[in-house]
Amino acid sequence: MNNSVVSDLDGILKEITPVDRGWIGKAKDRTSRLVMPHRALGRLHEISERVCGITETLEPSVSKKTVLIMAGDHGVVENGVSAFPQDVTGAMVKTFLGGGAGINAIARQAGADVLVVDMGIIPEIDPDSMDGGERFLVRKVANGTTNFTKGPAMTHEEAEQSVTTGFQVTSSLFEKGVDIIGTGDMGIGNTTPSAAIGAVITGISLERMVGRGTGVDNQSLAVKRDIVKRGIEFNQPDRNNGIDVLAKIGGFEIGGIAGSILAGAYHKRPVVIDGFISTAGALIAHMLCPAIDDYIFAGHCSEEQGHRAMLDFLCMEPILDIGLRLGEGTGGALALNIIESAVTVFKEVLTFDEAGVPGKE
Repeated sequence: MNNSVVSDLDGILKEITPVDRGWIGKAKDRTSRLVMPHRALGRLHEISERVCGITETLEPSVSKKTVLIMAGDHGVVENGVSAFPQDVTGAMVKTFLGGGAGINAIARQAGADVLVVDMGIIPEIDPDSMDGGERFLVRKVANGTTNFTKGPAMTHEEAEQSVTTGFQVTSSLFEKGVDIIGTGDMGIGNTTPSAAIGAVITGISLERMVGRGTGVDNQSLAVKRDIVKRGIEFNQPDRNNGIDVLAKIGGFEIGGIAGSILAGAYHKRPVVIDGFISTAGALIAHMLCPAIDDYIFAGHCSEEQGHRAMLDFLCMEPILDIGLRLGEGTGGALALNIIESAVTVFKEVLTFDEAGVPGKE
């Protein structure tokens, strides 16, 4: 791990390197000698070996877990792309802090802390004015993005700020001893910029990429696809430039998630991404630095129809595929349990020699 943390994006990217495959090889050697038929626990072995490679140790820990929910509002909501009003974003942030949302229940079961970061919501919420305020970090870039059908969602400077802010927040957690991060999101309308990012970077058609989000009807889905098409055509984002894509059609919370992923790669810590919005953040991070792929676990594949295409582009197989479509970080938090189980098996199951059991002839 680096002893000092840089804060400018170019400096961050220069410090990120691919996972050392030698450590994965060492982990595979131990797995091959565990007292069970060869790789009898399936993908649990691959998961544990990847954690060893990421953390560069055969004694990895993933016991200290945090789900980091990035929150932001979106100007494109004025075009009617969501089934819910925009003020739900702020209301849900308060629900997260009060411990009553889906992510809170799942994170408690997983033994994970939940922190919420205001990357750019419209309301001004004072952390000191509510219970749970100590888990709320105000790092607002602006009070929501602008409507990307009328111009860029944000400036290039704001896009870089959102990424570096996510990086700094996540770096501070790793420096305090957090072993593994799960990404989460909150922002009414954020499947629209996520779909736009997914379509531009993967090249998948809007018919395949743009889904129902919070549950819009057929007429609203057609409108949503048209809005995404208009935003892309108006702004002409450069798919090979992650900051350009983020600035023109993205969201502050998506940039924050991209920054969290970069922090995982920088500090050599695993990051578990959640669903559609988190994977849009992963696409941005990938375009900035493809080496980050080594440090990501895809927690699940959501019901949002474009998510599988995003994961395929990143060559990632989700840990879970159980019909989730809530967001918030819930699928990633569920996967934390499986990752911890994989690491526990790797460290605690004896080898044939250690157990005194004859191996396969």
